[in-house]
Amino acid sequence: MHLHILGICGTFMGGVALLAKALGHQVSGSDRNVYPPMSDQLTAAGIQLHEGYDYNPAQLDPPPDQVIIGNALSRGTPAVEAVLAEGQRYLSGPQWLAENLLHERWVIAVAGTHGKTTTAAMVAWILEDAGLAPGFLIGGIPHNFGLSARIGSSPFFVVEADEYDTAFFDKRSKFLHYRPRTLILNNLEFDHADIFDDLAAIQRQFHHLLRTVPGNGLVIAPAADPALEQVIAMGCWTPLERTATPAGWHTPERNPEASHFSVAYASQHCGSVTWSLNGDHNLANALAALAAARHSGVPPHLATSALGRFGGVKRRMELRGEVNGICLYDDFAHHPTAIRLTLEGLRARLRSSADRGRIFALLDPRSNTMRMGVQADRLPAALAAADYMLLHAPPGLGWEPRRLFGDALAAGRCWVEPDVHAIIERTCAEARPGDHLLIMSNGGFENLHQRLLQALREIT
Repeated sequence: MHLHILGICGTFMGGVALLAKALGHQVSGSDRNVYPPMSDQLTAAGIQLHEGYDYNPAQLDPPPDQVIIGNALSRGTPAVEAVLAEGQRYLSGPQWLAENLLHERWVIAVAGTHGKTTTAAMVAWILEDAGLAPGFLIGGIPHNFGLSARIGSSPFFVVEADEYDTAFFDKRSKFLHYRPRTLILNNLEFDHADIFDDLAAIQRQFHHLLRTVPGNGLVIAPAADPALEQVIAMGCWTPLERTATPAGWHTPERNPEASHFSVAYASQHCGSVTWSLNGDHNLANALAALAAARHSGVPPHLATSALGRFGGVKRRMELRGEVNGICLYDDFAHHPTAIRLTLEGLRARLRSSADRGRIFALLDPRSNTMRMGVQADRLPAALAAADYMLLHAPPGLGWEPRRLFGDALAAGRCWVEPDVHAIIERTCAEARPGDHLLIMSNGGFENLHQRLLQALREIT
């Protein structure tokens, strides 16, 4: 069968493409922006890519057997209009995944506002290390695997369960298609203001997800997340295991940066973890992953040992290079809470190693919610752990950074720049050996990472 995927370079749709190819389908696709790392994965798999969404006979003539349409496309997009006008068969990525792979698997789904990608990667790695060869579809590339999706050869399939809408013709959250047997609920905050009116609207989708988990499954949730507690109070028909509580999964001992910690379930010691990650957010992710792994049959002492060999995920506090003693990191953080936790984790790591280097936070407000300014007033506090801040203020930004960051601007701790070239110039002028540059964006940020590294190399 020939499948053509519209929006193929998104992390989810790219994963669908890889899975479809592995199942033996002919796969092609198009996207407005074709760029690494997803484009590299797809090309390596022999998948033909087309750039742009204009109607192109070379893409859709002869017609494919099915067109899979990503949620980034809407009515009015030329390719979508062509599919509808010509009566071609189409469906969404989550529906295709559910019908072709998940219906016969033990699905382990990871949902929540933050930490989905990292936690899903942890679960997949623990199962892999235990010899269970899981399938997975993750919204990033785990370093332990080098790819974002694979079919696997066991009943287990780990999926990052996103609450964003499914497609222009299906406005339910993606995760309602997945029917998990093991469900991790990491946390819940208001996000995606472009499709949800308020937190209650997101909570309704999460409760619909809870309704799909069987009574012989397992739901894993932290003990003190008010928004999740309200969801669970709406009704839960599945056993519930808690994290971050002495009655459930917790860490009796840990160091300040959370790079070493012991794990217990109630009064039972489960092992210790020493790893390359840091921060309370990753510790919380680890506890949820350990609970899911045990439900899948992996003993806790093996699971904690596996976490010591977990290599992290690309674009999650990933060190992209070091030039003249200046370290540059790439991180996907784009929500105030994620920004704060990421910076606090880096600060704790530097403090524990007596590293006196300064932290520069380079923020790209790219997501729809960030551009709208819905949570902009939380950003000054979220960025407080940084010594210096460089904010990208592209045309069309729905809020004024200079108003919110007036005190930091006056103190010389913040700069607001209109384009990436200006950010590079300012960073090169201010950075010095020993500093840590943390780039935070959920997009390509106009290849800022490589451009900035090159500019730093050229400084004499």
